[in-house]
Amino acid sequence: MVVLKEFRIVMPLSIEEYHIAQMFMVMKMQQQNTTGNEGVEILENRPFEDDGFGQGQYTSKIYRLQSKAPTWLTKLAPEDALVMQEEAWNAYPMCKSVIKCPYFTRFLLTIDTIHKADNGQSENVHGLSEAQLAAREVEIIDIASGVTDYWSYIIGRNDIDLSKFQSARTGRGPLLEGWKDNCAPVMTAYKLVTVDAPYWGFGGKLERALVAGEGALFMESHRNIFAWIDDWYGMTVEMMRELEQQSDLSLNKKLGRYHSNDKMMAQE
Repeated sequence: MVVLKEFRIVMPLSIEEYHIAQMFMVMKMQQQNTTGNEGVEILENRPFEDDGFGQGQYTSKIYRLQSKAPTWLTKLAPEDALVMQEEAWNAYPMCKSVIKCPYFTRFLLTIDTIHKADNGQSENVHGLSEAQLAAREVEIIDIASGVTDYWSYIIGRNDIDLSKFQSARTGRGPLLEGWKDNCAPVMTAYKLVTVDAPYWGFGGKLERALVAGEGALFMESHRNIFAWIDDWYGMTVEMMRELEQQSDLSLNKKLGRYHSNDKMMAQE
C-alpha cells in the first residue's frame, strides 16, 4: 500500500532567506554525519535545465547511514544493502527528490516540496487529485516543540530550546506558543512524501518507519536552520555554491572516495 503524507514546516524566515538557510543546513548536517565508515557521498552536483522544472541544481548522492536503520530491518538485510541512492532536482521554490535502494529494487520514496510565503494554511499546493487528497495525511511540524520519539533519538536532536533562543543578528525569537500565527516574515515548506515498498510481510512496516523517519529528519533539519541563523544570515546563493563545492570534496575524501568530477571541482 502506498503511503502519502504531507509535512508542513512553518519557518520564521522569508522565502529568499530559506533558500540560503536550507543550502547551509544540508551542507553542515552532511559534514556532521559523515565519517570514514558512514555518511554522504556526492556523485554529482551541477546546474540543470529542463521543460518540467525549469532551471535549478541537480544532485546525485549515496547515503550510507546503516547505524540509523531500525534493528528489525538490519535482521532482514545485510549491512551493505542498507544504502540509499538519491537524485534531487532543486528548482527553488520547487524541489523533487527520488530515493531508491538497490537491494530492495521495488522500493521507491519521493519527496515533492513547494515553498510558500504563508503559515501552513494552503490546502492543496501539490495539486493532488480527489483520490490522492482522500489518501493523504497532513502533519504540521512545530520546530519549537520539545516532543521527542524513537526517530528523533536515532537521527539526533539539536538541544537548543527555541522557546528561549533569540538570534543575535536578526533579533528573531524566541518562538513562543502561537508564534506561527504572529511572526513576520513567515514561510512554509510543504513536503509531500510518497513511499511504496511492495514487499509482503514487512513492506507496510518499512513504509511507516520511513515516513516517521522523514518526519523526524524534517524536524531536526528545520530546527537547525533557525538555530544556525546567525551563521548563514547575510550569505548569498553564489557564496553557498562555492562552499558546497569545497564541502562535496571534503565528504568524498572522508569516505575515501574520489570521482572524476572531484578533480574538476578542485581546480575551479
